[in-house]
Amino acid sequence: MLVVAVAALTGCATLDAGQCQSAYEVGFRDAIFGLQRQESLYAPICSRNGVQLDTPRYVQGWQEGKYEFDRRKAHGGVD
Repeated sequence: MLVVAVAALTGCATLDAGQCQSAYEVGFRDAIFGLQRQESLYAPICSRNGVQLDTPRYVQGWQEGKYEFDRRKAHGGVD
């Protein structure tokens, strides 16, 4: 069971170079799905892909996605 959970979490932390360049969208996506911030996982992955993660843009996207997630949850739109 633990192996499956680790494999699933590792799969979530995989980004290609294009996604690394879309830090805001990735942050928003993570938050809207109820995930915690993942920039500490994404930064080394992006670096291996030859791209630097724009951490401030990721955080901005995550914050705005979290706001939207919370708004939807308050109105019964998220389980």
